Amino acid sequence: MKPPIGSYAVDLSTGQVGRVMGHEGPYVQLRPFGGGREWDCAPETVREATTSERLRAATAYANARSRGEVP
Repeated sequence: MKPPIGSYAVDLSTGQVGRVMGHEGPYVQLRPFGGGREWDCAPETVREATTSERLRAATAYANARSRGEVP
């Protein structure tokens, strides 16, 4: 499965939610919620993120930002 660019997906190998930034060769490129370094995932290890997963990632990022852990 190759989710559309701009959507949010879950890397099943790590459980991390990321925004789909592109498709490079056989891989799907994800960027962490709130920005950061992209990583590549095999298409078979990616699925679309649910609304609750996107909200959980946004809340985790907002909390880390308020604690000064991320810029």
